[in-house]
Amino acid sequence: MQISASILSTENKIEAINKLNNTNIDYIHFDIMDGSFVENKAFSIEEIRKYSSITNKKIDAHFMVENPIYFLNNLKNIDFDIFTFHIEVDNVDEIIKKLKKTNYKIGLAIKPNTNINTLKSYLEDIDLILIMSVEPGYGGQKFIENTYNRIKEIKEMIKDKNILLEVDGGINNSNIKLLDVDISVVGSYITNSNNYQMQINNLK
Repeated sequence: MQISASILSTENKIEAINKLNNTNIDYIHFDIMDGSFVENKAFSIEEIRKYSSITNKKIDAHFMVENPIYFLNNLKNIDFDIFTFHIEVDNVDEIIKKLKKTNYKIGLAIKPNTNINTLKSYLEDIDLILIMSVEPGYGGQKFIENTYNRIKEIKEMIKDKNILLEVDGGINNSNIKLLDVDISVVGSYITNSNNYQMQINNLK
């Protein structure tokens, strides 16, 4: 399993990125929010450019926004590894079509209460499914226990398709061992610590 470190809850994001650069973390996770799709607002276009320029890690970008195409159009030179947006927005097909013209892995995120069957029509076109184990919008929330069942059901749905599974929200060194996924997004468990590498080792 790979670990993606969310810097959402950190006060000094540049300091956090520099600390993560000196660890063996697999990804740095950007939680981009527009204040519309979710109440919170985080990571402006300018901040994404600034933060992405100082990391030596792969960037796992999660767009909790109403209009992912706006960000896609304004971030053409950013070297994202994964560009994930939500299945709950409009024009999912149009967004996937535009993403196919990039080098990004295409991720589709799903909220805890969204029916997983909505994913079925997109399985041929995406590289990753991000299962939210908290309501998107804020860091530091408690893991929703039903996520384990959703992971099993989604794994059964994708079967032998080459789609990565990622989980985000409330993950720590206790519940991570119960997650049968490819990538776990972990925030405060790592970034609230004085020793990032020790916490990453605990997770791995």
